[in-house]
Amino acid sequence: MAKRVYQVWKGSNKFFFGGRLVFGPDAKSLLVTVLLILIPSVLFCTLVVRHIRHEFNNAGYAILVVAILLAIYVLGLLLVTSARDPGIVPRASHPPEEDFNYESSASVDASGRHTPSLQFPRTKEVHVNGMVVRVKYCDTCMLYRPPRCSHCSICNNCVEKFDHHCPWVGQCIGMRNYRYFFMFVSSATILCIYVFSISALYIKILMNRDQGTVWRAMKESPASVVLMAYCFISLWFVGGLTGFHLYLIGTNQTTYENFRYRADSRLNVYNRGCVNNFIEVFCTAIKPSKNKFRSFVQQEVQRQPTTRTREPEAADEAGVGPRSKIEDDLELGGDLLKISQRRNVDANNDDFDIRSRGSNVGRRDSSDTADLSLDQQNPSVQSDARHSSWGRGSNVGRRDSSDTADLSLDQQNPSVQSDARHSSWGRRSGSWEIAPDVAAMTAAAAQNRSNNNQ
Repeated sequence: MAKRVYQVWKGSNKFFFGGRLVFGPDAKSLLVTVLLILIPSVLFCTLVVRHIRHEFNNAGYAILVVAILLAIYVLGLLLVTSARDPGIVPRASHPPEEDFNYESSASVDASGRHTPSLQFPRTKEVHVNGMVVRVKYCDTCMLYRPPRCSHCSICNNCVEKFDHHCPWVGQCIGMRNYRYFFMFVSSATILCIYVFSISALYIKILMNRDQGTVWRAMKESPASVVLMAYCFISLWFVGGLTGFHLYLIGTNQTTYENFRYRADSRLNVYNRGCVNNFIEVFCTAIKPSKNKFRSFVQQEVQRQPTTRTREPEAADEAGVGPRSKIEDDLELGGDLLKISQRRNVDANNDDFDIRSRGSNVGRRDSSDTADLSLDQQNPSVQSDARHSSWGRGSNVGRRDSSDTADLSLDQQNPSVQSDARHSSWGRRSGSWEIAPDVAAMTAAAAQNRSNNNQ
């Protein structure tokens, strides 16, 4: 089943009613703020306005209605500020490829080849009202932030015209909810002033009715005293915020810009005059959200990894395009495999040539010696010895068999002895058996000698 955007959202926001309401990760603090507004309003209506309405007849009901409507209005603004998209910039699925560049100091891999590392410029220059403004690259959202945009570490989102993250409303304050935030703070200030004034008026009425002192009136209505103290403390907070944000709106600044760039004495390129700044905040249409939280997630096509390396300048000048590191590694591995196979084949051929050369030399020396000795003794024996030496291979006999043949030939015929000794050079070691052709040659030589003696 396809999922919706809010179900796979990578930020820290919390969604309710199918993604229709967007809260920050600290949305529980919103309940505390609601109680801080609701409880004093209920006490004010039940313990103060209920008694004071008898003093003013119909005007008393008007005081009650205004108190209720003002409390509802403040709570409504609080909910709108906290439950809407503050101006979140959608994250990119991949870094901007048009801004790729390569680091001049390339790293060296295991094969000794220089591999330039892929980098992004950390800042980018854009023009705002004819002035050059630098924007930063966000590694988390993989985009260049628009002007006046900042990444909130609590919500883990980039927010346009980021002002601050307010813990009392549990949401970031940005381009799309700043107007409602200021109206909430200012209306809360008005509510505090209203409750404090009516409570003080009720204390005054008690003093005039009983011709008593302030302390006696305060003892008669302790709820009024508590509400006055509470509103006085709250007024420092919400009233101070209202005055501070009036200054920010008049100079077209955000809280983040004021605290960050105040010491730098930078020129504010966004200031268009006090009147135009107020019109920009309260009279311009709010831009629609860039996020469709309730839409279904679109399946993106898998992108091939683009690991681009930079070849040396000589290759670039010759018109050779950049090749990927993966292709270079595959080609290098293939070359190493071919070289290894070629070396193994050459080693086997050399070993085979050495064994064949040794075998041929042994056979050639033994046949030459046998021919020389047999030519002096007997032509028939000479022929037999030559043919027997031609038929011998590399596995003809061993050194001890040659020594046995030499002993017998020393006693019978010195010429045949030389033939038998040299015939053992081409044989392999490892066998102690006398070769059949050597035995036959020895017997033939002995028979020939016995015939000569007779």
